[in-house]
Amino acid sequence: MDQKRLDALLERFSSLRIALAGDLFLDRWYEIDPALDEPSLETGKTAWQIVRKRAAPGAGGTVLNNLSAMGIGYLRAISMTGDDGDGWELRQLLNRRRVDTGDVFSDGSIATPSYIKPLFPEEGNRLDIKNFSPTPRAMEDRIIDAIGRAAQEMDAVILLDQVTQENCGVLTDRVRQAVAGIAEEHPGTLFFADSRAFIDRFRSVVIKCNNHEAAQMTGKQAEEQAFSPEDVFDSMTRLAKRTGRPVVITCNKHGIAVEEGGRRCLLPAVRHHGPIDICGAGDASTAGFVSTLCAGGSMAEAAEIANLTAGVTVRKLGQTGTATQEEIRALYFESCGFGS
Repeated sequence: MDQKRLDALLERFSSLRIALAGDLFLDRWYEIDPALDEPSLETGKTAWQIVRKRAAPGAGGTVLNNLSAMGIGYLRAISMTGDDGDGWELRQLLNRRRVDTGDVFSDGSIATPSYIKPLFPEEGNRLDIKNFSPTPRAMEDRIIDAIGRAAQEMDAVILLDQVTQENCGVLTDRVRQAVAGIAEEHPGTLFFADSRAFIDRFRSVVIKCNNHEAAQMTGKQAEEQAFSPEDVFDSMTRLAKRTGRPVVITCNKHGIAVEEGGRRCLLPAVRHHGPIDICGAGDASTAGFVSTLCAGGSMAEAAEIANLTAGVTVRKLGQTGTATQEEIRALYFESCGFGS
C-alpha cells in the first residue's frame, strides 16, 4: 500500500458509522507512593497511600477509544452496566470520546465491570469486579433489539466478548444466536467478532482470533518456536467453513493472516527497536481493521493498517494507548524507511 492509498482510506474514516456491542469495563489506575506508607491503626497492616488516580473505558471501551482517536465519524456503544457510580463514570468517559451511550443499559442487579490496577510504580495484583450471575433475559432482549437497529444504521457492528464467565456478559449464547440471524438479514453491514473465551461460538460474522486459538479450534498445535503459515491458513479455511464468513488470524510478531478472493496473505507486524507494552494492542488492531474495511479497503489493506494501529499503541508504555491518523502515518513512513 502506497502513501496515496493510505491517505485515501484514512480520509474516509470521518464518514463512517460504527457500533460496538459487548462488554465495557471501567479501568482504574491508582498510583501508590511507597514512601508514604503508614500503618493502619485498626489492623496494623500497611495502608497504601494513593497520590494519583485515573480511569478510562476498558475492554470494548478500548476499541471505542481507538475508533474515536482515529476520527471515526459516529460511534455507538451497546452494552450494560450496573446502576451505580462506576456505570455513571463509564458513560461520562465514553461521551467525552464522542460515543453515543443511549444503548448502554443499566440494571440494579448488575455490577459495572471494573479492572482496578494499583501501581507501585510497577503494576501490582489487579482487583476485578465482574458479574458471576447469568445476564437477565430482559437485558438480553434490550441488547438484541439494539443490535438489530444498529444493523440497519451502521457500517459495522463490532462484537467484543471480554467476560469469560459463561452467559454472564453482554454476548450470551442467546444474544450470539440472535446476532447470527441479524447478520444474515443485513449482509451489507460488517459484523466483526473478537472474544476472549468464546470465539468458536460465533456464526455468520467475521471472526478474529490468534494463531494459537485457531490451532486449538481445528485440532492443531501452534508452537511459537516453529511458526507455520501453512498451518495458520489451513486453520483459517476450516474456520471459515464453520462461520460462513472470512476469518482473521493474528500471529503476534509474525503479523496478521487474511484471505480474500482465493489469495492468502500474511501481513508482517511492525518492527520495534525499543521496549513495548502490548496492553490493548489487540483492541487497537480491531479498530484499525474494521475501519479500513468499512472505508473500502481490502482484507490485506485492513491487516496492514491494523498492524500500524497496534504498532503505535504498543510503544505507549504503562498505558492502554490509542492511535491517531497522524501517528499511523508517521509509523507508516518509519516502516518504509523514511523515519528514524
